[in-house]
Amino acid sequence: MKVKTILVSQPEPKVENSPYFDLIDRQKVKIDFVPFIHVESVPGKEVRNQKVDLNEYTAIILTSRNAVDHFFRIAEELRFKVPDSMKYFCQSEAVAYYLQKYVVYRKRKIYVGKRTFTELSPLIKKYKNEKFLLPSTDKLKDEVPKVLNELKVTWKQAILYRTVVSDLSNLRDVFYDILVFFSPSGIESLLQNFPDFEQNDTRIAVFGNTTVKAAADSGLRVDIKAPTPDTPSMTMALEKYIKENNKK
Repeated sequence: MKVKTILVSQPEPKVENSPYFDLIDRQKVKIDFVPFIHVESVPGKEVRNQKVDLNEYTAIILTSRNAVDHFFRIAEELRFKVPDSMKYFCQSEAVAYYLQKYVVYRKRKIYVGKRTFTELSPLIKKYKNEKFLLPSTDKLKDEVPKVLNELKVTWKQAILYRTVVSDLSNLRDVFYDILVFFSPSGIESLLQNFPDFEQNDTRIAVFGNTTVKAAADSGLRVDIKAPTPDTPSMTMALEKYIKENNKK
């Protein structure tokens, strides 16, 4: 079946050169962006209840831009002046680049991984005597504590924000050829909002093994997967699928 409409369960990209916009132009498809989940802040009082004292830590592990935003939000809320000596371990270049919103990059000790958390682990291991704080959501990937525990470093998780299901009631009577998901939380949101959802001819595209598993566990048929050796990004996977199906 041909593909004409796609719903991406994330906010619309803010950059003009997003590959999604290129995909729209090249393949003449309609793509809508609707966040299926959103983030809510955990207030300082709740952070204190987690027995998190920011003064105790010499290094911060940052896995996402949300982690960056909420670490500095809570530091301000708790009136904690982040010392210049603080070390920052960023999971990817994108996270490290975003960190510049809060710190003067060239004056800080910033260590950058490649893409996955496991790829960041050699840098953490090199500084294993630091005391690491991990600002995170309430839904932490299993990989993260596993890697940190295997490294035998001193670390603590601080839940600074929560991932919450968005209200999608305005989509009840809207149908798309492809639904695109990037996390198990997105799958959870779909089924919470539409408990009577029937996939039928709707194609499901998923990014990452945990999302594949969440979709399969929920009884959904996964038609498009990324990353793969041939399609390392979701837009590449979508384009390949569209080309194969729209020429029929």
